[in-house]
Amino acid sequence: MAVFGKNGFIRQQEVAFAKKLLAWKYENAGIALPDAAALQAQAENIVSDAHVIARKRGSNILEIVKKQIKDIKK
Repeated sequence: MAVFGKNGFIRQQEVAFAKKLLAWKYENAGIALPDAAALQAQAENIVSDAHVIARKRGSNILEIVKKQIKDIKK
């Protein structure tokens, strides 16, 4: 398995981290969790957006993911 890339190990870990943060955010907001496919898609979009932002700004991916999830409206 490749370590880097769109389907690499690190990208998978970033998506898993984003899913956990999203689930936590939904639970704290008292909102029902979407189905697994929707949660996966949302996490993948967040990670993809974070990579685009990091490329432009030279920032840390995990910090960007945390900030994007924090900014999700209740």
